[in-house]
Amino acid sequence: MNDTLKRVLAVLPLIPLILWLMFAGPAWGFQALVLAAVTISGFEFGKMVAPGDRLLQGIVVSGTVLLSAARILANDAAVVDGALFVVAFLALLGALLRPEPVDEAARRIGFMLAGPLYAGFLLSSIALVHAYPSGGSWVLLCMFVAWLSDTFAYFGGKFFGKHKLYPKLSPKKTVEGAVSGLLGSVLGAVAISLFFIPEQLPVVHAVVLGVFGGALGQAGDLFESLIKRSVGVKDSGQLLPGHGGILDRVDALMYTSSAIWVYAHFVLGVRPG
Repeated sequence: MNDTLKRVLAVLPLIPLILWLMFAGPAWGFQALVLAAVTISGFEFGKMVAPGDRLLQGIVVSGTVLLSAARILANDAAVVDGALFVVAFLALLGALLRPEPVDEAARRIGFMLAGPLYAGFLLSSIALVHAYPSGGSWVLLCMFVAWLSDTFAYFGGKFFGKHKLYPKLSPKKTVEGAVSGLLGSVLGAVAISLFFIPEQLPVVHAVVLGVFGGALGQAGDLFESLIKRSVGVKDSGQLLPGHGGILDRVDALMYTSSAIWVYAHFVLGVRPG
């Protein structure tokens, strides 16, 4: 069985459930799905950066779940601020309980703070997007911008790639592939605008989001590659055959969905329905 078939078979049973939760299921169902993905991502991040260190892993997971739950469920900036304080407190507690080796303390503290922000804060944005009117279409926008970019970049690099984009982090990525990826993001965003949410997302804003979200998604992919290279792992986990871990699948989506949430909230003035 080739890798492509493995990847398809691994996610095929999940597609109907995810689509139902996006478009027809109860809001709490989609929130639960996102929180489950966030929790697994927190575990993966903790295991990557601190293999065998249960204390640090536990702090990363606890902070990740707490921060994402505060954003998704509370709908109150003060609650999110309180969650950020708890994340900082947990990092302080972990540092004092596990001070040795001292020369690596700053690195451990950084992981305990970065994990919740990376796996929790960013990924939870997709649940905030889902809370908008026609929320399923907004989530589909996030997916199209992130994953069409990945698809177009792959084929653009395969057929036209000549100039390396960032060989230190991803030797196979090319400038031509990155440009093709942005084209895919724009096409995906425009399609969602025209056929799903034309009143909420005018085409000109869809183009901006395609470029902005697509570029951030590609940067997010490189960012996770940097994390994995720094700790010497190939995949964040082995949850999905042929796909690696959850973080490997959502590294672009978490930045894309956050960018779309920020743009929709502050530029377009979209609010939860």
